[in-house]
Amino acid sequence: MKSTGIVRKVDELGRIVLPIELRRTLGIDLRDPLEIYVEGESIVLKKYNPTCIFCGNKENIFIYHEKNVCSGCLEELKNTVK
Repeated sequence: MKSTGIVRKVDELGRIVLPIELRRTLGIDLRDPLEIYVEGESIVLKKYNPTCIFCGNKENIFIYHEKNVCSGCLEELKNTVK
């Protein structure tokens, strides 16, 4: 991991502010969802970008039983279940 040299305090509600320079660099806009990961004692934030669990497609994503499935794979599934 690369250090940015930026230090922020956690407020009483558990929030931190991501500096605008960092958000611009990483393409994080207002209301963008972020995924939270834990690696050992580190917390990693990643811009959430849902993809299809079968093919990895990022377009036309639907949630089926809490899984991301694209429209193409959904059609294939419909055709194989008949």
